[in-house]
Amino acid sequence: HDDTLMEKYFEDPNSISEREILTALREATIAGDFVPMTCGSAFKNKGVQTMLDYVMEIMPSPLDTEAIVGMNPRSEEETKRPPSVDAPFSSLAFKIATDPFVGRLCFTRAYSGVLESGSYVLNTRTMKKERISRIFQMHANKQNQIDALQAGDIAALVGFKDIKTGDTLCDLDHPIVLESMDFPDPVIGIAIEPKTQADVDKLGMALGKLTEEDPTLT
Repeated sequence: HDDTLMEKYFEDPNSISEREILTALREATIAGDFVPMTCGSAFKNKGVQTMLDYVMEIMPSPLDTEAIVGMNPRSEEETKRPPSVDAPFSSLAFKIATDPFVGRLCFTRAYSGVLESGSYVLNTRTMKKERISRIFQMHANKQNQIDALQAGDIAALVGFKDIKTGDTLCDLDHPIVLESMDFPDPVIGIAIEPKTQADVDKLGMALGKLTEEDPTLT
């Protein structure tokens, strides 16, 4: 990938620094030529720190892309959002989860702009506005409440009524639809039934939560 490094390798492999290797890896990864892989196991936390270090070193930051491309749902014209806090807010909801203490969580990545807690966003799937009452920065199973979500951040939103995985959330006056998420069709069918009549409602609620969290479950 890097001719200069190749020449240094043939002259003296020991002359290549770790920084030069990481820089070349980063350029090749961002170009889509390399797919870095690290070994490890979540069990006993083996290799997890190494993987996170390489994410920081090698993977592209939001500033490495000029702008995310989407579509204006009203005009159906292509529109862009630069990774800047000064641009209109846009984010993609990539996971819905249920927390026993704070209720339904919407994990989202902000591509542009700023979202403050207590403000409204537009869901371009339903074309309805949603009020985001609180914003949490997630640390494993802990939630740290923050005042705002900024471009490049990943956080969990609370207080919404109807947000699903893959929905685009954006500024009310600057609508945009970001990349759609394709989910595979289910390949296994199972019949389940409640043991008693009293469990009918509980089963329905549980299945409702599961299908909300996992779009591949129907």
